[in-house]
Amino acid sequence: MTITAADTSSGIDAARSPALRTTRPFSAFERMIAGRYLRARRKEAFISVIAGFSFIGIMLGVATLIIVMAVMNGFRAELLDRILGLNGHMVVQPIDFDLTDYDEVSKRIGAVDGVSLSVPLIEQPALVSGVGAGTGAIVRGIRHAELEQVNSISDNVLEGTLDNFDTAEGVAIGDGLARKLGLRIGDQLTVISPDGDITPFGTTPRVKTYPLNAIFKIGMSEYDSTFVFMPLSEAQLFFNSENKVGVIEIFLDDPDAVPVLKDKVADATARPHFIVDWRQRNQSFFLALEVERNVMFMILTLIILVAALNIISGLTMLVKDKGRDIAILRTMGASRGAIMRIFMITGSAIGVTGTAAGVLIGVLICTYITEIQQFIDRITGGQVWDPTVRFLSDIPAQMDVMETLAVVVMALGLSFLATLFPAWRAARLDPVEALRYE
Repeated sequence: MTITAADTSSGIDAARSPALRTTRPFSAFERMIAGRYLRARRKEAFISVIAGFSFIGIMLGVATLIIVMAVMNGFRAELLDRILGLNGHMVVQPIDFDLTDYDEVSKRIGAVDGVSLSVPLIEQPALVSGVGAGTGAIVRGIRHAELEQVNSISDNVLEGTLDNFDTAEGVAIGDGLARKLGLRIGDQLTVISPDGDITPFGTTPRVKTYPLNAIFKIGMSEYDSTFVFMPLSEAQLFFNSENKVGVIEIFLDDPDAVPVLKDKVADATARPHFIVDWRQRNQSFFLALEVERNVMFMILTLIILVAALNIISGLTMLVKDKGRDIAILRTMGASRGAIMRIFMITGSAIGVTGTAAGVLIGVLICTYITEIQQFIDRITGGQVWDPTVRFLSDIPAQMDVMETLAVVVMALGLSFLATLFPAWRAARLDPVEALRYE
């Protein structure tokens, strides 16, 4: 598009008007010229295509960054909640002699301010089998009173009941393990321990069958396919651990209070012991998640950077194409600052609209991510999110306001920086040289 003196006179009084020279920064006049440059005509279609690609690049970059960060945050939060919902925040292990005084030790630990639950338990690996299938599992012996307070289990019972857990002589297993073994409520689960009875011919495995009284689903496939809960008294008999337990698991009101409460718990234990907290047990796992999250942020930021470079190339071509128009505006009294601001507005408009569209798409996808997952599953007939590979049953998404604002500021900042050089080139254009051959 070519802007002549006649065209421009509709927005100002006349050529060389003092009003143009005194135009305030980012005035209606500058916004009008920038808007006309954004609405390219047919002969400027190539420049318009570059601007469109820049818009799409920024939009997709911002949306992808918001979605990926939200999923990474949700994945970490869900894993932390479910791992710590089943496992204690601290574990007290005995040293020198067996933990036979577990009731007294558990009561002293439970009285510490900040400790919500202290659970004596036995945890042993075993082989389990059902209807024509068998697998490895982790058997936990726990009393009914403590099991009811482990909300990740008691609040997620799908079938059966935990009532009379101590006296029913039955077990509770995860939904994944029940499906793997082909078991339902009332069926028999066979537990095999390699640490059995000692005979003249060696150690024989211990085998016992238990009725299935409850099936739970935590929502974390590894746990739902691994754990078997049985009464503590029965586990003591089965694993040759009469009158003793293996560990005491401690649940805190605030998991992040471990550094503060660790010494208090140690004092309350009042016996030789070794304490391991949840940060030590899962350090490598959560560190890997954090590294992956940071790397993904850096990689996806490159999408926005490439889109910003497209803004530079598009504006540079626009400045070259509009050299005559810039010269006319300069001879009419437009300052270098006004010319620079016109092209800054032109480029920044692409970044602002692309960022706004990206935020809208990202928020919508994060809000309805479960419905989108189910829709894609129905169309493809498969599973987009395989829980056996990714631990969780559904795609989690947890948006962080400050993180989203950081993405928006970064995208707007890169878009603004991309306009500076082409706008500076336009402001330095010499009107005499531009109009010499016109």
